[in-house]
Amino acid sequence: MTRIDKNPNGSRTGNAVEVRGLVKHYGGPQGTRALDGVDLDVREGTVLGVLGPNGAGKTTLVRILSTLVQPDAGTAMVAGYDVLRQPRQLRRRIGLTGQYASVDEKLSGWENLYMIGRLLDLSRKDARRRADELLERFSLTEAAKKPAMQYSGGMRRRLDLAASMIGQPSVLYLDEPTTGLDPRTRNEVWDEVQRMVAEGATVLLTTQYMEEAEQLASELTVIDRGRVIANGKVDELKAKVGGRTLQIRPTDSAQLPAMARAIAETGLDGLAGTQAVPDEGLLYVPILSDEQLTAVVGLLGERGFGIAHIGTHLPSLDEVFLAITGQKTASVSDTTPEEVAA
Repeated sequence: MTRIDKNPNGSRTGNAVEVRGLVKHYGGPQGTRALDGVDLDVREGTVLGVLGPNGAGKTTLVRILSTLVQPDAGTAMVAGYDVLRQPRQLRRRIGLTGQYASVDEKLSGWENLYMIGRLLDLSRKDARRRADELLERFSLTEAAKKPAMQYSGGMRRRLDLAASMIGQPSVLYLDEPTTGLDPRTRNEVWDEVQRMVAEGATVLLTTQYMEEAEQLASELTVIDRGRVIANGKVDELKAKVGGRTLQIRPTDSAQLPAMARAIAETGLDGLAGTQAVPDEGLLYVPILSDEQLTAVVGLLGERGFGIAHIGTHLPSLDEVFLAITGQKTASVSDTTPEEVAA
């Protein structure tokens, strides 16, 4: 297994990315604040998922951290390098895949990867080896000699991802990397990201797919209107926005209304209320504590209700996003800086 090289002068905090007070305006000081004092940490060897509605500032954040755009205020350290003061050194430590494939369409897939390898100062031998290796990883070997203009959209996306990994970056930015990909190709990308993390890489992922965030990210940060409004592990965020739901299946579905009344009469369902769904044969009870859960189950047992199954359910990540931002989850994508400024 190939390990990702570490910067000997890297962070002593265990963070591969450290952002403090990051600010970015578009349209002058009185214009739109794409970023408004963002603080962010990404621990080494993990995946941080960044979520947010359209115009939240996610892509602007990625552009700054990859040295493509300069912030108006704040600091950012990536892989031990200062984004503003050490951009040239930093570029050799990072990889970037944007929302759209950015390969040279006139070159073949192999030529694209070989060229990038040489630009990263790999020897001819190593550049050839990495090109062959990544083409195979992303199932592009058969199309290696075809010009990229003949690739399908999914193939171009995979080639773009392969290009970002040529230099075996210690920090990889993935800005909505699987947009437009079919489920099989998306799974291939996920597998490759997980492999890189297992080898020591750190990933900052922006995505519009909740399933992708849950699959890859160990922690999440939610950005809205240029500010961080929530962060934490997936289950922590779910617990913050409504706790668990107790799902009860009675042995006799005809008892559902009576069970709901019993719980409501004792006030054990709180303000949210119990919901009986006869079509599903289930009773849903919002639960905010273990004590409440125990009391509900105990009450039903005392009243003689037969219970066939009990389970608890955390809110989905879609529900978490909606509760935190007030936005529809279908809008969890980002715009270009020009669109943010509009």
